[in-house]
Amino acid sequence: MAPIFARFKTIDFQFKFPAGTSRGILLHKNSSFLMLEKDGFTGIGECSTIPNLSIDPENLYHDKLVEICELLNAGVDLDSIDLSAFPSISFGLEAALFDLKSHGTKVLFQNSFSEGKFGIPINGLVWMGDKAFMQKQIREKITAGFRCIKLKVGALDFDTELGIITDIRHEFSAADIEIRLDANGGFSIGDALQKLEKLAAFSIHSIEQPIRQQQFDSMAELCRLSPIPIVLDEELIGVQSSDKENLLNKIKPAYVILKPSLLGGFSASEEWIQLSQKYHIEWWITSALESNIGLNAIAQWTASLGSELPQGLGTGQIYHNNIPSPLVIEHAKLYYKTENQWDLSSILA
Repeated sequence: MAPIFARFKTIDFQFKFPAGTSRGILLHKNSSFLMLEKDGFTGIGECSTIPNLSIDPENLYHDKLVEICELLNAGVDLDSIDLSAFPSISFGLEAALFDLKSHGTKVLFQNSFSEGKFGIPINGLVWMGDKAFMQKQIREKITAGFRCIKLKVGALDFDTELGIITDIRHEFSAADIEIRLDANGGFSIGDALQKLEKLAAFSIHSIEQPIRQQQFDSMAELCRLSPIPIVLDEELIGVQSSDKENLLNKIKPAYVILKPSLLGGFSASEEWIQLSQKYHIEWWITSALESNIGLNAIAQWTASLGSELPQGLGTGQIYHNNIPSPLVIEHAKLYYKTENQWDLSSILA
C-alpha cells in the first residue's frame, strides 16, 4: 500500500465586512488546509477555528499540525493519533481522508446535493452591527427569498434589538418569516428569562445559547421555563463522549446545533445526533466560518442526513478571498453546481 504524504498550508481570509458577534468583531480569520497525497491524488481538509470559541489551544496549533504531518509521513496508524484537544484538526483530517478516498474530487459524499440535483434549505444569517446595518441585511435576505432568518442578538442595547424584531413582525407574520435568534451566551442569568418573555411576543422559532455555557443548572431551568424553544450551541463544545448523554438529559433543550469544526468532525457530531434522537431533541447543522472547502464538506455530509429543517450553511459568502468553488446560494438554498469548477491554486501552490 502506498504511503500518505501530508502537508498543510495556512491562509488568512479577509471578511467583506466587520463580522460582529457578542464575543467581538472579526475582520479576518485563519484556516489551515491539511493535504494528504497518495497515488497521485490529493485530499484536502480544512482546519478552521473561531477566536474565543474553539477549544483548540491557539499557541500549540501550528506545532500540532506539524506533528500530525510528521506522524502521517512516518506511517503512524491514524487511530493512534490523539486529537481530542484539537477538534478542528480532527475534522480537517477526517474530511481530507474522505476527499482522498474520492481521488481529490471534493465529492466526499455521493448524494443528490453533490450531484447538483438538490439544494439544501438554509437560513439567512444577519450579523450584529448598528441598527441600520442589521436592517439592511434583513431587507437583503428577504428580497433574496429567505423565509427563515437568523439574527445575532445580545450585543446591542436590548430595546434596539426588540425594535428591529418589531419592525420585521410589523411587515411579516410568523407564517411569512421564521425568526431564529442567536444570543451567543450574551444574556445574564438574572435577566435571561425576562428577555425571553419579551421576545416571545414576536413568535420566535428558537434562541441559541441565551446564557454562557457550563451553567448547567441555570440552563436547565431556562429550558424548562422559557416561552421560546432553546437551542444548545456553545454548550456542546469540548464535551467528552461519556458526558454527552448526561448533558442532554439534564438540560433537555428543544434543539441542538452541530458544528463539525468545533465538535471534532462528522463522527463526533453523529454521536450527538444519535443521543438527541433518543431524547426527542431536534437538531440542525451549522458551518463555523470555514472557507468553501470546509463548507462543501459539511454541506455534503448534511445532505446525507436527510434533515428537512433549514440549515446554517450560508457563511461561504463572507470572504473577499474565498476558494472559488461550485457552491452557490440561490432562492435561499445552497447548491453544488457541477458545471462550476474548483480553483485550488491558492491552497496547492
